[in-house]
Amino acid sequence: MKHLSATKMTLALAAIAVFSPSVWGADLLAIFKDALANDATYASARSTLEAGREVLPQALAGLLPTVGATLNTTRNEANVTFRSPTAFPAGTRTFNTNGYSITLSQPLFRWTNWQTYEQSKLAVMQSEAQFAQAGQDLSVRVAQAYFDILNAQDSLTVAQAKKTAISEQLAQAKRNFEVGTSTIVDTNEAQSRFDLVIAEELAAQNDLEVKRTALLLIIGKPAGVLSPLRTDVAIPPPQPAQIDKWVNAAEIGNYAVKAQEAAAEVAKRAIEIQRGGHYPTLDLNASASRNSSSGNTTNNIGSDSNSTAIGLQLAIPIYAGGAVNSRIRQAIANQNKARNDLEAQKRLAAQNARQFFLSVTSGLAQVRAFEAALTSSKTSLDSNKLGYEVGVRINIDVLNAQQQLFTTQRDLSKARYDTIVNGLRLKAATGGLQETDIAAINALLAR
Repeated sequence: MKHLSATKMTLALAAIAVFSPSVWGADLLAIFKDALANDATYASARSTLEAGREVLPQALAGLLPTVGATLNTTRNEANVTFRSPTAFPAGTRTFNTNGYSITLSQPLFRWTNWQTYEQSKLAVMQSEAQFAQAGQDLSVRVAQAYFDILNAQDSLTVAQAKKTAISEQLAQAKRNFEVGTSTIVDTNEAQSRFDLVIAEELAAQNDLEVKRTALLLIIGKPAGVLSPLRTDVAIPPPQPAQIDKWVNAAEIGNYAVKAQEAAAEVAKRAIEIQRGGHYPTLDLNASASRNSSSGNTTNNIGSDSNSTAIGLQLAIPIYAGGAVNSRIRQAIANQNKARNDLEAQKRLAAQNARQFFLSVTSGLAQVRAFEAALTSSKTSLDSNKLGYEVGVRINIDVLNAQQQLFTTQRDLSKARYDTIVNGLRLKAATGGLQETDIAAINALLAR
């Protein structure tokens, strides 16, 4: 009974080390907010969005008037001689000329400029959809990194608990061998298990550091101790429960699909832009200018002049060597490519929705199976311990039962983590993943 109490204390201390409120730190929602502020990939996507939005005012400029002004001043010096007698003396003429002009040009009909403006609206929609997809990806990456750390912590805790339990069994086997109640085989078997679990512990420690580094890359700082998942957590099934509804929602709402839809419309507008090379252009042009001179090369008498002009300019393209037709064919080919890319993206979104839906449903079934297996493993361990104490079980039986219990605990936790993350991936596949979903998962953590 002394050995049984020591093992129970080992398991209790392992549980306290993981679930003690005194060591709880950041939760999933806090980590997610840190990621929104510090993740370099998400910040890059935000900058890409800001750059993408600038195509709209740039395209609008092609429909608005352009105004320009020029100013000039010139110092003139000329040596003048006449071939026949005149009333003006020959000699050097020195004078200044100054002037300025203001010009205005307003496009009245430029098919290419108008279509470029319409295309820019679609380009902005594409940029916004891509940024929204980056937000969905960030949510999933944060959750995956968070639960990867918890899973690594569980593996380390299991390895440490196994080491402690096996060390107790090793000490017990050595005592029994010394008093002659067991053979050296029990001692050797326990020693072998102890050496293996040392290697397992070292691997688990290294894996935990790797997983912490992965989260560090997202939030830009050490995360500290993370709040664990509650042991009594109940993971809700996907709603609606019909896979076809999730597939249909993914084909419509997935942000990668929306971005590709906008890209297909951009390619369609590009055809009209190139066709504009066949159409005439009509512009309104106006100008005002003033020129002032303090002299001239003839009589060196100053003069001032003011002029204004306004008119229409019609330009008719006739032949450009076939370049316009070639660009139209190129744009049509690009549109066909964009349509095929859109269809491929829809199929990918539908496939992801199917995959993650099945992953969630199968994950829930695995969780239920591991919960039942955990109960059975605990009963088996207690039975083997009692049998070992009364002499009907050997040391290896207890070691195997302990290892089965620890492994089941770890596998149950991992099944829960994977199911939760796959649930987020399922919502992301439909474009419906929001911060409220992160908050709902956060509510499943220990408080």
